[in-house]
Amino acid sequence: MQSRWSDAEAAKFVERYASQYGEDLALRTYASRLLGAEPNLVLHGGGNASVKSSHTNILGERIEAIFVKASGFDMASIEPEGHPGLALEYLRKLRALDQLSDEEMMNELRTHLLDSRAATPSIESLAHAFLFEKFIDHTHADAILALTNQQDGRRFVQEALGAEVAILDYVTPGFELAKAAAAAYEANPGVKAMVWMKHGLVTWGATARESYERTIELVSKAEAFLASHRRHPLVVPIPTSLETARERWAKTAPLLRGLLAQPSGDPDRPYARVILQPLITREALDFVDSEQGKELALTPPLTSDHLIRIKPLPLWIDAPNFSNLAELREQISRALMNYTANYNAYVERHAARMPGGVAKFQAAPKVVLLPGLGVVCAGQDVFDARVARDIAEHTLLVKTQVAAMGCYEGLTEEELFHMEYHIFQHAKLRQGESPLARHVGLVTGAAGAIGSAIVEALLNQGCHVAVTDLPGENLERLTSELQSNYKDRVIGVPLDVTDAASVAEGFGTVIREWGGIDLVVVNAGAAMVSALSEMPLEAFRKLEKINVEGSLLVISEAARQFRVQATGGDIVLVSTKNVFSPGARFGAYSATKAAAHQLARIASLELAEFGVRVNMVSPDAVFSHGVRKSGLWAEVGPDRMRARGLSEQGLEDYYQQRNLLKARVTAQHVANAVLFFATRQTPTTGATIPVDGGLPDATPR
Repeated sequence: MQSRWSDAEAAKFVERYASQYGEDLALRTYASRLLGAEPNLVLHGGGNASVKSSHTNILGERIEAIFVKASGFDMASIEPEGHPGLALEYLRKLRALDQLSDEEMMNELRTHLLDSRAATPSIESLAHAFLFEKFIDHTHADAILALTNQQDGRRFVQEALGAEVAILDYVTPGFELAKAAAAAYEANPGVKAMVWMKHGLVTWGATARESYERTIELVSKAEAFLASHRRHPLVVPIPTSLETARERWAKTAPLLRGLLAQPSGDPDRPYARVILQPLITREALDFVDSEQGKELALTPPLTSDHLIRIKPLPLWIDAPNFSNLAELREQISRALMNYTANYNAYVERHAARMPGGVAKFQAAPKVVLLPGLGVVCAGQDVFDARVARDIAEHTLLVKTQVAAMGCYEGLTEEELFHMEYHIFQHAKLRQGESPLARHVGLVTGAAGAIGSAIVEALLNQGCHVAVTDLPGENLERLTSELQSNYKDRVIGVPLDVTDAASVAEGFGTVIREWGGIDLVVVNAGAAMVSALSEMPLEAFRKLEKINVEGSLLVISEAARQFRVQATGGDIVLVSTKNVFSPGARFGAYSATKAAAHQLARIASLELAEFGVRVNMVSPDAVFSHGVRKSGLWAEVGPDRMRARGLSEQGLEDYYQQRNLLKARVTAQHVANAVLFFATRQTPTTGATIPVDGGLPDATPR
């Protein structure tokens, strides 16, 4: 491991932050980010860092202060505010107490913040306060945990790191650990760092650089020691190819996602779904395919900090039969039933120790290991699932290192429960979620006016959305714009609705990305203007291929995937007022959209037994959404303007004035109607919402 310290970069942080926060906290922020940028040191909100400095209070008094990383903050992107300040002199007085409960400790930390609005300090704040060094860094370095989490780990740590590092046997994080760490520090004068067994590494220094580079030095020593003591690599009788594993993932994902969904008790939204992220790498496959894989996998996490992300144990599927999905479903179902029973029994064994106000977690696993496929991780959204995946990846790598030289040894069940249900740990979890946070949607024709508005509306409700349209600049530009705001919850997928292979591949791309699909918005369509007597047959067939066959192919593929996933779903067809009130010279569009509308109505009859709802929205003319012009009106608008002797603005005014409410129908209005169905506000299927301001002739009947 190499030091990334740069005096030039450090100076930039001082220039940016020192005037407001002071030089100490500016350098603390820089060094924290260096640690957070290295996943082999800390992952997703893990680790800790502090600096002791001073603070001028409202009375003008200069007092000692400690600035320590807030609970759950990500060191890779932390700002100075992510290190809340506390009154150091008071915190040190707490060491005189014999006991301090977690609830009492949280109260003492919260009531002695320098700013009452600050985030809650870390569970390890008192450990940082009781040690008298200026800069302190605490990491969960993979190489350190590979030494501590095995039988005879203390001896390995001593051999690898030397006498200048104190070693503390595992102590429950919180007040007890703070007192034990301070005692170990005082009992070993002159040590430069401390290893907390089955927990991590603590380093310190008079400067931010000294502490940071000491971390790098010691982790590098641990890495070298592990490399030199590699004796027993994993034995993989029959390795699975990456290509085979990825093919299996594409077929297995919706089945597994459906089985991992938890019953909600809400008849309109009967399942709390999950988003899946696979880990299909050479290392992961060799782990699950190895002779030692199951034994190693079914051991506790590397550190208590990982518990709320991946649970005490993963789910292992023995000899999954990927060639028979029915049998595979039965295998996973049985394994899940056993996992749930075991987790509930584990909670029951320790129920008397459950802190007040802390609710039991769902019994479903966060990590699933399947020989021949790899590792699959679940979360309430893609962020949570990727956090679990990253932690699972490092867990497998460390356990592989341990197996190469010894025997893995994790925390006891009592400690696992205590930390899984620790109030500080629960405080790291996000409270509440958006209505569609656990959903995956696919929108066809998304690069147009109505499509882009629907996509934005779904994303604003937390949905993960596949933006699909014909390949090209329009799709690429929209995807890029959306990803700048919604990050990993949106992907662009080229898709031609008239091509069955393209539709299947488009759905497959989404499934490989997030594990399944819950909502399909059938929006792609085309129009033309022609009197029936003059209409070229080939032109009509082109429209029929897009509007009718395209709708059929998308609905059919959605139905197939929903059946495999077995948690219901929603299809919303963007229809048109022309289905009910066609216009002259608009016969091809009106007829083909009417056919698509009828297909959707029939789908509502056929798919209801699978919990799938199929509904329609029926808008009148929508001309644009922001800078995006309607492709349909680019095609038919000139004819309508000529027929009525109107300008473009005049045509929009004409359509506004012809409805009862004199309303200008917008793409956002259409998106709102789609959201009504997508969020299941009523138990409705086979219905149409007119979005037209009130057109009596277009009322569905």
